[in-house]
Amino acid sequence: MGNIRVCNKESDTKIMPKFGKKSKERLESCEKDLQLLFKEVVKHFDCTVTQGHRKVSEQEKLYKEGKTKVKYGKHNYYPSIAVDVTPYPVDYENIDRHYYFGGFVLGIAENMGLDIRWGGDWDGDRETKDQTFNDLVHFELRRKK
Repeated sequence: MGNIRVCNKESDTKIMPKFGKKSKERLESCEKDLQLLFKEVVKHFDCTVTQGHRKVSEQEKLYKEGKTKVKYGKHNYYPSIAVDVTPYPVDYENIDRHYYFGGFVLGIAENMGLDIRWGGDWDGDRETKDQTFNDLVHFELRRKK
């Protein structure tokens, strides 16, 4: 994870987050709309891409371990129509931060005209307490490929 300094005037210095090498590589394995979305998100909210495209063998392993509910998922398309992104620094135990981040991403996506499904609100009803499986780092394009 890296940062760049943005200076508008001498007294106005702001550190702007940017993706590190691995996050960029993972994001590049995703559909162009997901790339555009998260390139915009990272300008405002420091985050890291933990998964883009996933091999079928990886998916099967995660399915057997109970870490996913599907044998073949949105990550298995190439380019991937799903991406896993978490706030940086990574703290999977900080659930509130993931909900805040999820809402932030959905707001940016809506402003960009993208229809995104998030693993904290699978049915998209803006009610998070009715989920039976939370995957708070998961974002996918709703359109079918």
